[in-house]
Amino acid sequence: MTPAARLQAAIELLGEIERAAPRPADRVAADWFKPRRFVGSKDRRAVSDLVWGCLRAQARLGWWLARVGAPETPRARVLAFAVLAQGTAPPALLRLLESESRYAPPPATAEEQAWLGRLEGHDLGHGEQPPPVRYEVPDWLLPRLEAALGEGAAAELDALREPAGVDLRVNLLKSRRREARQALVKEGIETEPGRWSPLALKADGRLPVAATGAFREGLVEVQDEGSQLVALLTGAAPGLRVCDFCAGAGGKTLALAGQMANKGQIVACDVLEKRLERSAVRLRRAGVHNVTRKPLSSERDPWVKRHKGSFDRVLVDAPCSGSGTWRRNPEARWRLSEEGLAELLALQAAILDSAARLVRPGGRLAYATCSLLTEENQAQVEAFLAGHPDFTLLPLAQVWAELLDGPPPVEGSMLQLTPARHGTDGFFVAVLQRKETVEPPAA
Repeated sequence: MTPAARLQAAIELLGEIERAAPRPADRVAADWFKPRRFVGSKDRRAVSDLVWGCLRAQARLGWWLARVGAPETPRARVLAFAVLAQGTAPPALLRLLESESRYAPPPATAEEQAWLGRLEGHDLGHGEQPPPVRYEVPDWLLPRLEAALGEGAAAELDALREPAGVDLRVNLLKSRRREARQALVKEGIETEPGRWSPLALKADGRLPVAATGAFREGLVEVQDEGSQLVALLTGAAPGLRVCDFCAGAGGKTLALAGQMANKGQIVACDVLEKRLERSAVRLRRAGVHNVTRKPLSSERDPWVKRHKGSFDRVLVDAPCSGSGTWRRNPEARWRLSEEGLAELLALQAAILDSAARLVRPGGRLAYATCSLLTEENQAQVEAFLAGHPDFTLLPLAQVWAELLDGPPPVEGSMLQLTPARHGTDGFFVAVLQRKETVEPPAA
């Protein structure tokens, strides 16, 4: 593809992502590229980098477009990003638009030439941008994030604007970290061991991991190091009965199976049956054969009542705002509303209340989100404990010492990971234990 054709492809893909909302941008992009097999890997990466750059800078681009009197369209955003973020001088950009290739964008209008000229010499940032624009956060959400993140809020919000690296989890059913790392090196992919998870390998940049033999053979799986810790702290072990209550496409289910060495039973539940079905290919590739998939009608499905108290470990990776994953899903920050967050909070409480019934006396319930918001995390756990006297919160240091080496990443009784501090997505997990016996209330 020519540089002009890449620009036009980015404009088309960005528009398709807008029209397909609220579908995740990565899935829209995968579907968009699928019939365009003529797009090579380098071109695909260039187009994706341009589109995801626009998604990460949506508020700042919108601010600049309003300032120079330009419309906020996919074409305008891509052209403005080329000038402000990629350093393309407007005259050079205008020459690209005058390309005679049938795959190039139409030539610039007089109005476009004028506002592009007004962007020359600037970058994405500007001292007059208000904090919500500068940090790419909706106005209503910024105070909540600042309160949750505390003194390091500015650094964390900056980190959330940046792309995440590639994290891999070694599949213990087929390999060990040293072996998997060597297999990747043979295919030209250098990795470093993760800081927190004993199964993590971290790579810089966007690498074609899915095209490697190590991935196809199931030696590694793409999974953020924070997500790996959620699975590890669940405490799954060979011979146990484990329920992954909100299993989705099975990322943590796979990790749990590796910890259990295919011994024992995992029941992977979700209300979205198609998402569960997508896990089948991943499970086969990883060599997992101790998982049963169970679609649920809702969190109160009769199946839960029938299996009350029958699981040693229950993981609730609850639906959430996804604010901890904005590095990977930048468009998600603009699809969350106050009303939507209120609905999520109610759903999280309902799911936690129902899933707790599955835990046997002495068993453990791990509650996790990929959120940075206190109301989705610590506040949910505190509210649950207030209404469930048969459960107690296990201190993080205790659980960590049982399952992992070294000190935990944070102090306190619950784990909250953040991009700037820990180099992971913003994952939260708290481990609760059901008491063997419930003490009678005081007279």
